Amino acid sequence: MIRLIAVSDSPLSIAEHEAAVADPRAGAVVSFVGVVRDHDDGRAVVRLDYEGHPSAEDVLREVAAEIAADPDVIAVAVSHRIGPLEIGDVALAAAVSTAHRAAAFAACARLVDRVKETLPIWKHQVFLDGSDEWVNCP
Repeated sequence: MIRLIAVSDSPLSIAEHEAAVADPRAGAVVSFVGVVRDHDDGRAVVRLDYEGHPSAEDVLREVAAEIAADPDVIAVAVSHRIGPLEIGDVALAAAVSTAHRAAAFAACARLVDRVKETLPIWKHQVFLDGSDEWVNCP
């Protein structure tokens, strides 16, 4: 069951995602937080912007539905932030609940991998030296 999905320019809360997948049947909740780091490939990053295609939320819903279709999965929550982000901001929040920990770890890993593979969101990084780069997403 999909409990929460969003593509938003508002700050993301991993606690909100974990609470969304809480369920009496769940013996495990695994979450992932993708955080803006201060470097990329040896270069200092000072800020970045995420830009999303209008279909991004629909694609995110499809990915969440794919993970939620796993019979071991009880609930899924996933969101991606767009707009300007600072170092330390949460860019991706994901949580999955299952009855057992191994299934929760596996499902959360699949969720994050599928988001990274398919979500039409592009990252524009600005480096300390003033240069910048767009990072391809699908």
